[in-house]
Amino acid sequence: MTFESIAGLYNYWVVIFLMMTGFYIVLARKNLIKSVIGLNIFQTSVFLLYITMGKVEHGTAPIVPPAIAEAQSHASHGAGEHAHAAIEHADEAHEVAHEVAHEVASTVADHGGELAHTSTEIIYSNPLPSVLMLTAIVVGIATTALALALVVRIREDYGTVDEELILELDRGE
Repeated sequence: MTFESIAGLYNYWVVIFLMMTGFYIVLARKNLIKSVIGLNIFQTSVFLLYITMGKVEHGTAPIVPPAIAEAQSHASHGAGEHAHAAIEHADEAHEVAHEVAHEVASTVADHGGELAHTSTEIIYSNPLPSVLMLTAIVVGIATTALALALVVRIREDYGTVDEELILELDRGE
């Protein structure tokens, strides 16, 4: 394996580094606040891993062109002749988009780029991994807030956030 192929996987190297750093902080530190921070670092590495794996090379966002969205809107509301005209307009917009994609592919092919494809199909990225990670971020923030609230409550009861001292106080030593 060459250096370029190893360096090309830099996202995965960052994931491994963050994951091991967070894991070490959780295991090695006896301070409850530092443990919460370690869990957040670990969680961030998982987010990065899923987003990296969900990215499609040379993919674009799956966004519906405005003309097609308008045509579907008119067709679903039974707009009659307006819907027919909008559908014709959407067909024209689709043809223009197809021509633009063909021009881009031929331009890249003329320049010897690695994006040259024999077909002019548009490659779309799946938005689901990013959407799931956004949801996980919100849940992670709520979980972190709850964990920090528990740490504050533990500090009020025991006077410390050191795990070993809390265990000693619980045993009555």
